[in-house]
Formats: sequence, structure tokens, C-alpha cells
Amino acid sequence: MSRTRLILNGKKAELPAVRNAVTDARTYEHDLEVRVSFEYGDIGRFVSEAHSEGVSRLIAGGGDGTVNEMVNALMKIDRSERPEMGIVPLGTANDFATSCLIPSDPLSALLLAINEKSRPVDIGQANDRYFINVASGGFGAEVTADTPIELKNFLGGNAYALTGILKALNFVPNQGKMVTEDRVIEGAAVVGAVCNGRQAGGGLVLAPDARIDDGLLDIVIIKYFSALDIPQVLSEIQNPSPNGEFVKIFQTTWIDRYSGERVAPINLDGEPYLSREIHFEAVPNAIDLIVPHTCPLFS
Repeated sequence: MSRTRLILNGKKAELPAVRNAVTDARTYEHDLEVRVSFEYGDIGRFVSEAHSEGVSRLIAGGGDGTVNEMVNALMKIDRSERPEMGIVPLGTANDFATSCLIPSDPLSALLLAINEKSRPVDIGQANDRYFINVASGGFGAEVTADTPIELKNFLGGNAYALTGILKALNFVPNQGKMVTEDRVIEGAAVVGAVCNGRQAGGGLVLAPDARIDDGLLDIVIIKYFSALDIPQVLSEIQNPSPNGEFVKIFQTTWIDRYSGERVAPINLDGEPYLSREIHFEAVPNAIDLIVPHTCPLFS
């Protein structure tokens, strides 16, 4: 008999909606097991224990960081024995779950994770770490009311944008080099993202054409620009291509990033990571993920 276990971020375990969801799910005759984390590292230990105990389906209850922690723990298990993974989004942004159309209501998400069939999806790798959504670096997006409409459209209509650059242009960009099998990109960038999923930063759509089953990473780079360049930058955002002067969007199976003397921090699904040299690559069909059949991130 298959077993399902919910691993909850401890900060969310006392929420009435979460407790009610677990209670209601069990009334539907689901023998749902629950574990609650207290500190970083607990989720990895819970995943390892679940595997050794024969649990076949694990559900991450938390935000993007909780999802990332479970993904990294699952990737330590042999693929043939790796449990399936579901998500109950309980964080602030929930970028990956949102782009997959996983319900925000805890009970709906929990029942989906219990009942729906899983589908194999790709995972991004960064050196010895993994991410399911986006590895990003560069300018911190801020909410503003006067974001240009072109930028809003490109970034999914939300105000997590680059408007600070357009207003002040005093951001110190990251110097570095990115290398793929067919191109080398050098210079200063205000945004660099390696995407398996589509959005980050609470709704900022970086890679609208990304798929989680194509074996590819979508690369988004916005190079440093001056105030005089803004019209061209906006034009390139509206018409993205691999060969734009300032905005470059393309797909690849791997990419290497070299940050030089200054270590430029990046976020892996929102979790900080530091390294002067990072090898990114797509790991195809790495995890069996439970998502709605309407999930738009499949080819």
C-alpha cells in the first residue's frame, strides 16, 4: 500500500487553514502522515527517513525555500527509488507553484497532491546544488506604480520590476562572463537568470516560454545600460532574442558563469548561494511532480 507524507514548514503548521486542511483530507479516508520541521536541515532528514520507510509520495508544505529544500533532498536518492513530490504552497511568493497553477487554498492543494498522478519534470543544477524554478542574480526588483507598460508586460503585469534602474541608474552591476557551447557573453549585467520555471520575485515573469519537461534552461540576461539606452532596452524587451544588444533570451542545456574577483551572489529558488564559478545544467526527468493536468509548463 502506498504511503503519503506531508512535510510542513514549522512556521506554517499552526495556521488554522493548514490544520483544517489536514483534518479534512483525513476525513476523505486519506491516511495522511505529517512531519513538521523546526530548523534548517529537518526537511532533508525527513525526506531521507521517508525513503528508508518506504513512503512513496512526499508533499512539501511551505514556500519556495521549503520546496527547494525538498528537491535537494530528493536528488540525493537514486532515481529509481525517488519518491513522488507534491506541493502545498504556503509561502509569500510561491512562484513555482503559482506558475504551475497549483491552488493557493491549502485543502485544494493538499487533495491535488494526494490524488493527482505525477509527471516527470526537469531540475536545474548549480554545481552541487539544485533548483526547480529559477537561479537569479542582479538588481533587486521593487514595487512601483510607474513601471513602464512594456516592462510590466514582459514581467507578467506585476510591479516587481527594474524601475529603480530606470529612475536612478546608480545600481552597481555585476561584471562577469557566461559561456555556453555556442556563445560567450561578457560584461556588466543588471539581471541574469537561469530558468527552469517561468517566474520569480513574487510574480516577475522572466522566461515566459520556459518548460519543465524540455531538457533545457531558459537564460535571461539584461546587460547594463544608460538612460539614453532605455528606448532600445524596452524595444528589445518587447522583441526578445538571443542577439539583442542589452536583452538576451535563449535556451541551452548548460551554461557556465564566472564572476571574477567580486563574488556576485545568486538565489536558487530564493535561497542564497555564493561561488565565483558556477556550472548550470538541466537534469531531465529528475523528479516525478504532482501538478494539475492544466499546468502550462509542459511541452
